[in-house]
Amino acid sequence: MRDLRIVFMGTPEFAVQSLKAILEAGYTVIGVITAPDKPAGRGRKLQQSEVKKYALEQNLKVLQPLNLKSEAFQKELAALAPNVQIVVAFRMLPKNVWALPEYGTFNLHASLLPQYRGAAPINWSIINGETETGVSTFFIDEKIDTGAMILQEKVIIGEDETVGQLHDKLMLTGSRLVVKTLELIQMDNVEPTIQEENENLKAAPKLDRENTRIHWKKSVDDIHNLIRGLNPYPAAWCFFRNGSEEKKVKIFGSQKQQSIHDLETGQIVIEDKKMLVAAKEGFIVVEEIQLPGKRKMKVKDLLNGYAINSEAKMR
Repeated sequence: MRDLRIVFMGTPEFAVQSLKAILEAGYTVIGVITAPDKPAGRGRKLQQSEVKKYALEQNLKVLQPLNLKSEAFQKELAALAPNVQIVVAFRMLPKNVWALPEYGTFNLHASLLPQYRGAAPINWSIINGETETGVSTFFIDEKIDTGAMILQEKVIIGEDETVGQLHDKLMLTGSRLVVKTLELIQMDNVEPTIQEENENLKAAPKLDRENTRIHWKKSVDDIHNLIRGLNPYPAAWCFFRNGSEEKKVKIFGSQKQQSIHDLETGQIVIEDKKMLVAAKEGFIVVEEIQLPGKRKMKVKDLLNGYAINSEAKMR
């Protein structure tokens, strides 16, 4: 049985659960690499990453390199003498870093690879209306999310599940898969499989202003999937025109209502304290919305104190 000396790399809350599971399983973590502290909030105070906070609580050595290619950082990493490295929600690594340990560097990715390679796999699995996704571990190579796979586990996506809910399920499932992967490496029992390339692969590109915008000419299924696939972050958005005002709004909660209508897409209908927006093949019932400079609120609360014009539209 191999004696593992682990360096863990990660930044957000999603990675913390894996680090916690590794420690609880009794493995030796000799160092943690995470993002530098960043100013945040109105006071622009320096904020530590979630991984750093947890690592310091566990009295682990923490490195926060600005540049992963810097000679100073790579010397410091080599001095730790890791023989396996684990990457969960971190940056792309230079070859000098991922090729360092004897037993390799493996990554936890929140999809069933080779599907949904890229920056936002959890979001895109919901946006595209998938009914299942999962987590994969694989050895890192020169490209993004293409290395030889070690283990996978499937997770069912609920019909109205949001990306926030799915994130938490995958975080727990992924942490268990990381420990199972370490067990295989420790016993020298890994049988990696090459990822199959085919023309039907779906990507998970970075979310931006354009691909998070609601297009009301699309079907109610597509719009509902976009909204739940971006809830709670970064949130689907559109323009809301009410009389002479037009505001950019974020929409968090929705339900779909299949029906035939002859309204122009984006037309708003207020009915029984509900906001219905006309789309292809029915209506989107908006349940939670955020106006500029305001907190997100339930639509029923918005309607209590906000007059909506009969010609109001979303676009």
